[in-house]
Amino acid sequence: MTTFYSYPHLSGDGAFTRGTCPSPSCLLQSTEQPPGWQRVPTAASITLQTPFILGSVFSERCTDEKSHRILARLCLDYSSGALTGDLCEDLCVAQKLVYKHCLYYDRGKKVIQADWRGQPIILKSKKEIFSSYQHLSMLEELETQDIPETELLLMVALEVKNALGLELSNNTMGPLWTRKKGPRWKAQVASMWSLLQQEEYIYFSLLQDFSKHVLRIIGSCGHFYAVEYLTAGHAWHKTLFPLENVIGPSLTGHRSRVRAIIDIALSFLDMVQHFDNDFSHRLHLCDIKPENFAIRHDLTVVAIDVDMAFFEPKMRDILEQKCTGDEDCNFFDCFSKCNLKIRKCGAQRANNNLQVICDKIFRRWFSPNLRGPLVPQPLQLQLQKAVQECAQPGHTGASGHQRTLKSLSQLYHLLRVTQRELQGAE
Repeated sequence: MTTFYSYPHLSGDGAFTRGTCPSPSCLLQSTEQPPGWQRVPTAASITLQTPFILGSVFSERCTDEKSHRILARLCLDYSSGALTGDLCEDLCVAQKLVYKHCLYYDRGKKVIQADWRGQPIILKSKKEIFSSYQHLSMLEELETQDIPETELLLMVALEVKNALGLELSNNTMGPLWTRKKGPRWKAQVASMWSLLQQEEYIYFSLLQDFSKHVLRIIGSCGHFYAVEYLTAGHAWHKTLFPLENVIGPSLTGHRSRVRAIIDIALSFLDMVQHFDNDFSHRLHLCDIKPENFAIRHDLTVVAIDVDMAFFEPKMRDILEQKCTGDEDCNFFDCFSKCNLKIRKCGAQRANNNLQVICDKIFRRWFSPNLRGPLVPQPLQLQLQKAVQECAQPGHTGASGHQRTLKSLSQLYHLLRVTQRELQGAE
């Protein structure tokens, strides 16, 4: 029996009409990465894939045509038995998971918006093609499902340690590995292995039950995993985040916007405290910008891109590199100091999540633009001063920690006072 895979054509007015082809292979063309990639060290001597011309990767063209070819290849691999997942049937056969549009391609990572049973979702994968992920050679040597469970769990633990620098016990593996017996067991293990090679997937999976500040994972198909759909912020947006999406277009007057910003700022502080204190190791965010966060309808801040997030053990490994000056110890938004005597960067981060959030997010909000009759001017000036002080890079060690705690406490206090002022003015 032939399975027909639906694919869209663009009509003259840009709307989608549907057609069919007897196999996903008819949609496939070359999907090679653009030429010009090389391996170069960053300032912290971390090896990253970087193009000769930055624009050729960071602005890799995101098109509907290419996205359809990527998903068609995914379904071809599913139909051949190479991969599996709880969303594959809906995507490739039942057509209950429907492509909407391409969001962005970034350094090989593919991010696509889709609709699943009437619910908007995001499909993500660090690489385009399933075969690009490291293959588990032991699968070829086994004809029966005789991989001991303990061996699989050990492999998962080692992969997590390699990716995140964390050591996990067997009873914490649940979100990452639930083995199912059946004819597709090889495809299941191979699919799991491709997902475990994506640090962001591991973060989201491990933190599902512990944090409201990370995206919820919905399911997966092969190397693509689906997460809840939230609208990301953007630096060019007046309020950094599209507030009309969370408080409604009828409540986007000046008072409602200011109240929403105060509530979101408090959620950012909650997230900082949570990432600093609620896990076995501090979680460092090294790429803080509006585009990497989103806001839920209850105004909770959510980290939607954690490719540059690191727990303390991994962060120390990244920072502790050879150096000739402090500039060699910068890793995106995370930096340490160079010890010129031994020509080595310190393993301890010299700044912190709160300082960068104050610098890159709060400065934009709590500037003279906030001034108005809604909030008393002395309170506005206090809040602006607190944000400016918080945004200054601190000192390492006990003094730096005390300074961060003071800034955090002061900001909490001033934001809550502002919150009460706004409520009292209604």
